[in-house]
Amino acid sequence: MTELRNIELDRARFSRRAWVMGAVVLAAFATLLVRLAVLQWLRYEQYAEQAESNRTAIVPIVPNRGLIVDRNGVVLANNYSAYTLEITPSKVSDLDATIEALSTIVTIEPRDRRRFRKLMEESKSFESLPIRTKLSDAEVARFAAQRWRFPGVEVKARLFRNYPFGETASHVIGYIGRINAAEKAQLEDRGDEANYRGTDYIGKLGIEQSYEEQLHGITGYERIETSAGGRAVRKLASKPATPGNTVVLSIDIELQRLIEDLYGERRGALVAIDPRTGEVLAFVSKPTFDPNLFVDGIDAESWQALNESIDRPLLNRALRGTYPPGSTYKPFMALAALETGKRTPQQSIVDPGYFMFGNHRFRDDKEGGHGIVDMYKSIVQSCDTYYYILANDMGVDLIHDEMEKFGFGTLTGIDLQGEVRGVLPSTAWKRAAYKRPEQQRWYAGETISLGIGQGYNNFTMLQLAQATSMIANDGVKMKPHLVKAITDIVTRESRETLPEIKAEAVARHENIAVIQKALVGVNIEGTGANAFRGAPYVAAGKTGTAQVFTVKQNEKYSAARTAERLRDHALYMAYAPADKPTIALAMVVENAGFGGAAAAPIARRVFDYWLLGKKPSPEDLAAVRKGVAAAPAAAAASSATGAAEDPALAD
Repeated sequence: MTELRNIELDRARFSRRAWVMGAVVLAAFATLLVRLAVLQWLRYEQYAEQAESNRTAIVPIVPNRGLIVDRNGVVLANNYSAYTLEITPSKVSDLDATIEALSTIVTIEPRDRRRFRKLMEESKSFESLPIRTKLSDAEVARFAAQRWRFPGVEVKARLFRNYPFGETASHVIGYIGRINAAEKAQLEDRGDEANYRGTDYIGKLGIEQSYEEQLHGITGYERIETSAGGRAVRKLASKPATPGNTVVLSIDIELQRLIEDLYGERRGALVAIDPRTGEVLAFVSKPTFDPNLFVDGIDAESWQALNESIDRPLLNRALRGTYPPGSTYKPFMALAALETGKRTPQQSIVDPGYFMFGNHRFRDDKEGGHGIVDMYKSIVQSCDTYYYILANDMGVDLIHDEMEKFGFGTLTGIDLQGEVRGVLPSTAWKRAAYKRPEQQRWYAGETISLGIGQGYNNFTMLQLAQATSMIANDGVKMKPHLVKAITDIVTRESRETLPEIKAEAVARHENIAVIQKALVGVNIEGTGANAFRGAPYVAAGKTGTAQVFTVKQNEKYSAARTAERLRDHALYMAYAPADKPTIALAMVVENAGFGGAAAAPIARRVFDYWLLGKKPSPEDLAAVRKGVAAAPAAAAASSATGAAEDPALAD
């Protein structure tokens, strides 16, 4: 029997299905409309930017790094262009095989491979990294012919930093190196990361580091339209890079080179300053290093040789090396005594050759003593006993307060990063420096050796040079600086560094005059006379000899029986001409012995060059390097008078 369909039921079922399908269709269209609204209005800028970035590429234009020149315009750091062979690791399937194949076309040394591996560890896989730098034209041609074999490998032209004078003034100029993670984080914190896109290098030391902002320049860009395959189609817009500015130093590179030659293979530091302005004329740290080694990544062997050398060539001794000042401290002690009323110029002592404090005998260098000693004689003949007694009378805290005025134990504020304070001792300093109560206590006997620049005293040659400049400049403290001017590369305008007075006269003129007279006497009849015999100008100075280790009370120091690196340091501070100084310096020659024999002869040649334009003969240069020179031979022969060769006047 045939079943009849229920038309009404079918119609109702169809109607429900139609409504459901209609609702689904409406929901789908509503979803599309909402999505369209989101894309067209809410996220329009985001997706438009993405679309534009897919169509275009921004290529950074790295600026030329600014020049560094000396006060006379001599170029100390510049740039040159060279070809590099670079690999993008993410685009190479078998890196080792690719490098081996490349080595059959261009020379790839083991050091190149090690440097490349190190760069890979520090970089991302999609960055292009150099496997060989400074390719010759022949090597570029050979690779170009085989380019199709090496996807992910290409030749690029890059700018390289160059230091024409090599090791000369390397601690001043510094060097550049690849940006590390810490430096990258600093750039991000400062908001400068955009200016370093496309840049691999940043200043690491010296002026390169301290004046990075002026030297780096402003990165430009090119906006390129690209095809779907990533190939450039046309240039849409561009902004040229702005090269870095030229940094003009106050140093004279010829003076700097002369001083480094005079040191030879010896270790030490010398800082020369124009006392009138604070301009640093020479900033020497020996030994030096070649900053060109760091330009495209120093190899492991060279780094190990520099980093593990017992001579510590990477240490900037002028800025960070601290030394006991020895007898160069005495003029400042004498001036402090005058200022505080502890001594008068005429007040004298009888020197038996030692000073007894309790059961300890503090010895003078001259056996039998210097006899009757006033302030002038105490400086000219460098009488230790005079300053033992003075230090005991003043006390450590008064010494600290007076010496701090001259900049000892404080930062000079020079325009180089990394300066250290040294140690100017006081009772408060010792409490902070030591943990155990018995170590924190200041003992009266510790004060005695402070008077002759020993004990806890430890200062940089920069601090001693600044203090010397203050005496030369009638007590006015000028802030030392290495940069004389910044020349804008665009406008060509030069902005000079203005002299900055850190403190007006810190001592009375009449008291400074007493010390100035004695310092002149040092080079005429005292411990510096042998080096300055026959000089056509009058120079003021003070020699110093600083102990590296303490000699026992019942023993006598002997350089011949002492290991070379435990021998006394030779120091000297001086300025010239004495009446109107244009140069003041402080220096140390490590483990060289007497300041009058090893250090003062260097200062004499420095003054001869700066004031007279004279350079030492090859024979004289060799003698100075060996520490066996006094005055230049011609000058000494023409001198009618001079101090006798007195071992007691060799401090």
